[in-house]
Amino acid sequence: MKRNLILSIMWVAAMAMAMPTLGQQVNKLSAQEKKDGWALLFNGEDFSGWRQCNGTDMPLNWAIEDDAMKVFTGEGKKPGHGANGDILFGNQMFDNFELSIDWKVSKMANSGIFFNIREVPGKPIYYAAPEIQVLDNVDASDNKVDSHLAGSLYDMIAADPKTVKPTGEWNTIVISVQDGKVTHTQNGVKVVEYTLWTSEWDELVSNSKFKNFPGFTEGISKKGYIGLQDHGYTVWFRNIKIREL
Repeated sequence: MKRNLILSIMWVAAMAMAMPTLGQQVNKLSAQEKKDGWALLFNGEDFSGWRQCNGTDMPLNWAIEDDAMKVFTGEGKKPGHGANGDILFGNQMFDNFELSIDWKVSKMANSGIFFNIREVPGKPIYYAAPEIQVLDNVDASDNKVDSHLAGSLYDMIAADPKTVKPTGEWNTIVISVQDGKVTHTQNGVKVVEYTLWTSEWDELVSNSKFKNFPGFTEGISKKGYIGLQDHGYTVWFRNIKIREL
């Protein structure tokens, strides 16, 4: 009987490690998080505060599903072709902050998380903002370049793919920005680090697809919006929270 009790305790401990979010409220802040200055950017019920990039309303290819913001292939579009559905949290711009987002993707999906967004009329959300890649690393067509894998600074610095959970499972990315120093922490592991507005940053840009983007060559904004990409695939986001540093 003693042996069975020990085995039961070991099983419970193993399950607790395997499901760290067990019992955690989705889209809610704990008392400690509130004390530490965290604020929700998504209430789990509607799109309050969010709007289309270079627009005023939410695009039609976004919905609330299972306590998450879901983007899907727009009407009349094929997978991989966005429906002008890039969105941003339009209530406030941020400069120094810590942003935490849970995300999961469908098979082959591709999307992105953006910060310091500067809206440029007629230009897409990525025209003048750094992107943290969201991707199905296994089956997405854009998985051939290391810096295009999930958690990476898109087309500049690769994240460790071993930190990404399989398609259909939730991942957590935390982006910290303070005085230009940026880190990406994916599922508890720091995977990317860089500093904006430095010679190092200029070199990264010059060796990337953004080298001829005026939005990048003129310089990334010191302050901007937080945004999410519509790339024509189904992707979910939840537990979107931020604290200013």
